Amino acid sequence: MTDWAVWTGGRGRVLAGAAVVTALLLSFHGAVPNRVAGLGSLLESFLPWFGVVVMVLLVLALARRSAFALVALLLPAAAWTYHFGGLLLPAPDPGADDLVVVQHNVSDENTDPAGTARALARAEPDLIALEELVPPALGVYAKTLAPDYPYRTVRGTVGLWSKHPLTGSHPLDIKPRGIHEEWERGLRTVAHTPHGEVAVHVAHLPSVRVGASGLASSRRDESAGLLGDALAAEELRRVVLLGDLNGTVDDRALAPLTSRLNVAERGLALSFPAGFPVARIDQVMARAGTVGVIRTLPATGSDHLPVAARVSWD
Repeated sequence: MTDWAVWTGGRGRVLAGAAVVTALLLSFHGAVPNRVAGLGSLLESFLPWFGVVVMVLLVLALARRSAFALVALLLPAAAWTYHFGGLLLPAPDPGADDLVVVQHNVSDENTDPAGTARALARAEPDLIALEELVPPALGVYAKTLAPDYPYRTVRGTVGLWSKHPLTGSHPLDIKPRGIHEEWERGLRTVAHTPHGEVAVHVAHLPSVRVGASGLASSRRDESAGLLGDALAAEELRRVVLLGDLNGTVDDRALAPLTSRLNVAERGLALSFPAGFPVARIDQVMARAGTVGVIRTLPATGSDHLPVAARVSWD
């Protein structure tokens, strides 16, 4: 059989079928039901990794020398590029009015809070949002950041450090039902920047669990809804949300937030787990502004990587 006959024969039908299924999942992931083991949210949490699936299918199609499979692969390749290709484009030039922010879950088991604080400050952000703040580490963060970030507000286990004055700080009620112990993981404050007032919301949504029964996320989902209500009630036009949201921006469970705020236009910035990041669950979102680029910072003593972003205002 000639090489042309090999390439154009009926080889690779299984690979072509896998390519079509991959394209359908990328394009219509919202149709995957969440009622069964949280499959929809679970799929959406790892949606960028479908790019790896496409690459594996490409290698197999080349090995099988199947033109049929290669043509079919154009479908998932186009779908992935449509969804995520823009994140890989060069970052826009920074603007003079940009608000530079850092978001980090520092971990309540972090053994080097001083080193973590110094690492975050080296990025020279205007704002630093931290979660899982516990004594005595809280005092170490406060002391280490104080010279460059004289303004701070802490509510429960979340806090914000700022180069600019903060006013109107108060806790956000994002506590889901069924939690009876002390639980304070959200705050709202106003940062008085040189370019105007910005309402800053800092939040740490409940964790999710993946087990034999699927994705357990009911508390996270409920807390996201409460946070969405708080954002809807926010009177200031300019808003920034910083937090460990325990979900990706593609996860439908964060729709109460992503439907109201803009997400990053550039950068994948996978942040968790720090040893081998597979998803970005640490988020920066904005209203009346654009999150132009988001990136990870070097690892600290936490199981999360810090993320840094620039917010430019409309």
